[in-house]
Amino acid sequence: MRLAQAPRADEDQGVVARAEEETPGAVVSGIRTSAARDALVARALAHPVRTVLIAYAVSRLLAVAAMWVAATWFQTPAGVGHLHPGVGDILRLWDARWYHRIVYSGYPLPLPVDGDTGAITYSAWAFFPLFPMLVKLLVALGVDFTVAAVALNLVLGAIGTVLVWLISRMAAHAAPQAHRDRLALVATCLWCLYPATGILVMPYSEALALVLTAGSILLVMRRRYLGAAGVVVLLGFTRAVVPAVGVVVLVHLVARLREESRSWRTAFAGERARLATLAAAVAGSAFSWPATVGLATGRATAFYDVQAVWGQRPQEGPFVQWIAWAWGLHGLFGVLLLAGCLTAYVILVAGRHGRWLPMEVRAWAYAYPLYLFAVVRPITSMWRFLVLDFPLAALVASVAMRTSSGGRIVPHWRRRVALVVLPLILGMFWWTATLLTYVPWGASPP
Repeated sequence: MRLAQAPRADEDQGVVARAEEETPGAVVSGIRTSAARDALVARALAHPVRTVLIAYAVSRLLAVAAMWVAATWFQTPAGVGHLHPGVGDILRLWDARWYHRIVYSGYPLPLPVDGDTGAITYSAWAFFPLFPMLVKLLVALGVDFTVAAVALNLVLGAIGTVLVWLISRMAAHAAPQAHRDRLALVATCLWCLYPATGILVMPYSEALALVLTAGSILLVMRRRYLGAAGVVVLLGFTRAVVPAVGVVVLVHLVARLREESRSWRTAFAGERARLATLAAAVAGSAFSWPATVGLATGRATAFYDVQAVWGQRPQEGPFVQWIAWAWGLHGLFGVLLLAGCLTAYVILVAGRHGRWLPMEVRAWAYAYPLYLFAVVRPITSMWRFLVLDFPLAALVASVAMRTSSGGRIVPHWRRRVALVVLPLILGMFWWTATLLTYVPWGASPP
């Protein structure tokens, strides 16, 4: 059976004719169906950008459909202020309200405090500024906030999807893989169906963070260090993920040293100024927004103080809040279960299903989730934070499509991928109905 290209018409007709002579009916129908599937796969591989954009568009329609279901049957009127909740109400919930406030009112000065206790309280300073700045440019043209933010994110999400595909198909610093293009294509399509990718439609910063994160990693892999430095600077004003990108840069440099068999003293001749610029961008961007908040409010720790109001206290130590959470739920068993899940993930990335990915992508697959677990408290928002862990989709695609040894793609890979797609779609509807809806008397934020 040909999978890489569509069968020629004369060959296909010959096979069908022989089948009709030997066993008519079901066999002939099966051969024709198989040939049609092979042709469809061949066309998808021949036009990969078009394919991933179609998958992205379909997934966005599913996300909106899930929001309609959530608004119609799960959203209580008390959470939106009127009796007939709709998709627009879902789009304007949660962090979207804060971004709306930033776009129209800016960041508050002085730093808001509780009127009774004098303690720092919730404020817009917890939210990074680049996304609302871009939305504000569209609003200045007369576009409604929700329309502007959703349209911007739809475009950014499409760009991010293409970047995820470009990164997944790169072969540098990766184990040989005969079907890399097919794996990368399926992995990207599966990522589009990750249950929490509905957040890419809403007025949230995830779509922009995806573009800047994937863009910076891709530029580093292509050795365009000055471009990567510029993107990292923007990322520092979008999401607090730059430290994980720094790990990717370090792993890339180590991989280059191993590949070129050089020492640190003789390596990177002619590139050191660009690498120094990139290193400075990573170091500075990790603290650029917290420093800006400190200067604007006159309180050096203002950003972290506002984050602490939401329960984020990384100063207590890495992983401490997660360990305490697991212990509080199930004692020692809960801690061991959490450790086991993290260990299984690390082994999966390091094993045969992760080795086909570039070393830089594996570094991101390690650094980003571990960074989240180190600094973010146990909250349901982790589901959407993991949207940026796009290598996870590549691991799932590999498990679904390849043999146990990882050496080749199984003949029935399409059926196995379909078995993965169904729970992902159901998960998207579950996540939307459960976490995107807002109940004033008890809700879990997305």
